[in-house]
Amino acid sequence: MTIELLQPAGLVKSPAFSHVAVVPPGATTIYVGGQNGVDESGAVVSADAAEQAVRAVENARAALAAVGASLDDVVSWSVLIHQQADLRAAYGAVAPALAREGAPPLVTAAIVAGLGVPGALIEVSAVAAVVRD
Repeated sequence: MTIELLQPAGLVKSPAFSHVAVVPPGATTIYVGGQNGVDESGAVVSADAAEQAVRAVENARAALAAVGASLDDVVSWSVLIHQQADLRAAYGAVAPALAREGAPPLVTAAIVAGLGVPGALIEVSAVAAVVRD
């Protein structure tokens, strides 16, 4: 059993994302809720969008590690960037964590008017899947 990430014919080919994921029966699916650039006390780490983005990904990585998964197991990412954030800096800081050799994960990104955490400029969430023996 393997997880398939596909770029079907007729759809744009991108090294940054795939279009379809197929998770086989029996795989463990892991949902990581929205992670902001906050520290363990919930304080926003910086007013800088790139610094917040790096911490948001670190928080997602920690959540995945808590259940024995890693960023390589992510099938789909959602990235929300506040409209007042420097888009290039924020997405640029997240992009390396989303990239993967071979078939990249699915990615949805949106610019939003606000996020639930005051001062937050970015939020990432993920769906991962692990085939366990």
